[in-house]
Amino acid sequence: MTNLSHKSGLHVTPPSRYVRLVSDISGLLEQARRGVAKSVNSILTMAYREIGRRIVEFEQGGKERAEYGKQLLVRLAADLMAKYGRGFSRSNLQQMRLFYLGWEICQTPSGKLEARVKCPTLSSESDARTPQKQSMESGLVIAPSFTPVLQGQAQTDIFPLSWSHYVHLMSVEKPHARAFYESESIRGGWSVRQLDRQISTQFFERTAHSIRPKALLAKGQKVLPEDAVSVEDEVRDPYLLEFLSLKDEYGENELEEALVRHLEAFLLELGHGFTFVARQKRIRIGDEWYRIDLLLFHRRLKCLVVIDLKIGKFTHGDAGQMNMYLNYAREHMMERGENEPVGLILCSARNDAMVHYAMGGIKANVFASRYLTNLPDKNVLREEVLSTKLAIMRRQTASRHGRKI
Repeated sequence: MTNLSHKSGLHVTPPSRYVRLVSDISGLLEQARRGVAKSVNSILTMAYREIGRRIVEFEQGGKERAEYGKQLLVRLAADLMAKYGRGFSRSNLQQMRLFYLGWEICQTPSGKLEARVKCPTLSSESDARTPQKQSMESGLVIAPSFTPVLQGQAQTDIFPLSWSHYVHLMSVEKPHARAFYESESIRGGWSVRQLDRQISTQFFERTAHSIRPKALLAKGQKVLPEDAVSVEDEVRDPYLLEFLSLKDEYGENELEEALVRHLEAFLLELGHGFTFVARQKRIRIGDEWYRIDLLLFHRRLKCLVVIDLKIGKFTHGDAGQMNMYLNYAREHMMERGENEPVGLILCSARNDAMVHYAMGGIKANVFASRYLTNLPDKNVLREEVLSTKLAIMRRQTASRHGRKI
């Protein structure tokens, strides 16, 4: 075979040099994408704080502040959501308001502007034996004495954490515990997952009562495999996508996504009266984000059908999660005149599949029976899940080996 590169006068690049080139470019792109996510997050956080400030100042003009503020958020949420989407629900606006009230823009001894939790000084005798007091004396809460600055001096780079971090911090009620988690997040570069893990395992309380707080602090800075956040996760952060009015319908797993797409087509073609509503429907419950794999509407039953697909065995946790989805659908998705939503859990283990219908709030036996009579047979769905999974896996294997089937 003729060496074309030699004839044309081109030199063959050593494989190691090319691999290094690809690696360098990949690193550059990942760094740039993380930088974009960080920049947008800073702008987002600054904008949300400003929205919170304007809400608080507008509320102060009302005579009955509590009731007036409650009505204001409901009305404001309806108007903003109609114009900018679901990122401005009443609960989201409430978080912006709380963020403005709970954080202040201050100046560090070095002159740098930073946003930090408002944290009152513990000086009374009654506080002497509290974990917050002990932690401050041990240097656990790194909260230097900032000097508040004028609002006009604030800049978008004063927020060292993402909006997702601040949302998790707002779930911490005690100001000194909140300040501790904020400081440790900044010092250790904690991801949102790491912060969530430390809050849920009461890292502040454990450290405050420890006889070796410094050793526990050092251990707390260690990153676990589950703490890592990919570039894709940062760019597709739900808050960023809402802020930019972007959709994020994508599959987290290639096999699961292919199964969901096939089952969607299969159910719509069964002739049971299904109509398509959404795929990978993102919902927010509390401070957590979840995805409903497939959301259909059944015309005969006049109800939503929430479908959740799991690659693995059925667990009690799957049933609990579906019950949560049904409660959310009942409260936030049901239209007037519709019946209670029903859930369908499809679990596909290696050599078996399990289909489970969840009735949710449907308590009447007669009505529940009517649901099951009109919905597809479990055995039909089970066989379809198994055969489809095997077919997709064969195609994936053949594709990796360069074969056609």
